[in-house]
Amino acid sequence: MEKEKRFTESGTPLPDEKFRIEVLPDGPYLVYGNPPVQQEILTQDEEGVSWKYAQGHSYATTENPTALCRCGHSGNHPYCDGSHTRADWDPSLTADNVPLLEKAMTYDGATLQLSDNPDYCARARICMAKHTAWKNTIRSNKPEARENAIHEATFCPSGRLKILDKETGEYIEPPLQPEIGLIEDPQKKCSGPLWVKGGFAVDSPDTAYERRNRITLCRCGASANKPFCDGTHIDICFNDQLPIPETKEKETEN
Repeated sequence: MEKEKRFTESGTPLPDEKFRIEVLPDGPYLVYGNPPVQQEILTQDEEGVSWKYAQGHSYATTENPTALCRCGHSGNHPYCDGSHTRADWDPSLTADNVPLLEKAMTYDGATLQLSDNPDYCARARICMAKHTAWKNTIRSNKPEARENAIHEATFCPSGRLKILDKETGEYIEPPLQPEIGLIEDPQKKCSGPLWVKGGFAVDSPDTAYERRNRITLCRCGASANKPFCDGTHIDICFNDQLPIPETKEKETEN
């Protein structure tokens, strides 16, 4: 069956076509292009709220493609070790391929407009840190609220939140390069999704998923919106058993 034409979300870069991910129906993610893979550790600010990411250990992608675990049961995270053939998990790809913004709710503020599609929430919680992205958008005529709204929306790894500058009519997107993050959440004592950055093409055998600047793909095997993360990793306390270094001084900036 021929795939439908791929949608591309506004503000998404178009990287070299070598950067792509194939979602195997009953198996792992095949990652092409040898992108960097690195831990992204949710860190707290002085008030104890999740606010940024710190970079942790890096993992090689010398093979092309490199197979990354999708079932959550690998003994060699982040890589696939064949455990999907033995594990009790549901590999069904249940997400629709409607553009994310088409089903998003909008919140109109003084200088910003926030789009929100909660089906793609990865529960990173940065959006809730300082009076919430929603409230800050409404109050975006105030410089601090505007700054916080942009930070909270653009640090949303899944792209559930997108923020529009009403003066320019353009979405504000961080300039992400093609790379993959392994989100780690020490506060919740669990590991999160694959954070796919910079406009990767993501495909299953019959679906060309929307190309977006920020995507989170499930790696616990339990999302109800596969291949995308829906935050279930927190509920099941998914842990990839990878060591997490003390790297708060190396925070990721958008």
